[in-house]
Amino acid sequence: MATRKYSAGRLSIGMAGVLLTTAALTLSSRQRRLEEARLEVRRLELEELNSRRAALAHQQRMHWELLAKAIDDPSLASVIDTFDKRIPAEKRRLFFYANAWYVNLFHLHEAGMLDQQELFGRLREIFQSPVMREYWEASRAQRATLKQSSDEARIGQMVDGLITELDEADTDEWWVVGTPPTE
Repeated sequence: MATRKYSAGRLSIGMAGVLLTTAALTLSSRQRRLEEARLEVRRLELEELNSRRAALAHQQRMHWELLAKAIDDPSLASVIDTFDKRIPAEKRRLFFYANAWYVNLFHLHEAGMLDQQELFGRLREIFQSPVMREYWEASRAQRATLKQSSDEARIGQMVDGLITELDEADTDEWWVVGTPPTE
């Protein structure tokens, strides 16, 4: 009898060991599959990010090519010219060029190549130009059509605040004026 109980106990312990080993292998296999799935998701995210950046770069090139044609040929400029017609044609051409600079910075930010602080610093620099300030004022109606929750509208509001701060600053050290908003 004692031998039977001992054999049954050994059998039960052996079975428990096999079950634990099987469970551990199953868990390890699931963890490996989960990690593989995480890596695949990350790969797809990076692929999407690279695709988005490539699309933004292409769009920026197209934007510049179209603006360059409008700057070079006033008859083509009339297609996109929504500025007040009392503004001289030469000034409107400058506004197209100013728009190209602004949109360039916007796209650099959107592509993740400039963070909020770097964007703010570059905007603070280009808005030292009186032509940029005139362009910004002349394009106010265009910006008013933007969806207020969009990144473009948010950055436009940041520029409005920056220009106000620059105008109200009592220093010639423009590079220290204003505080970039936090992201």
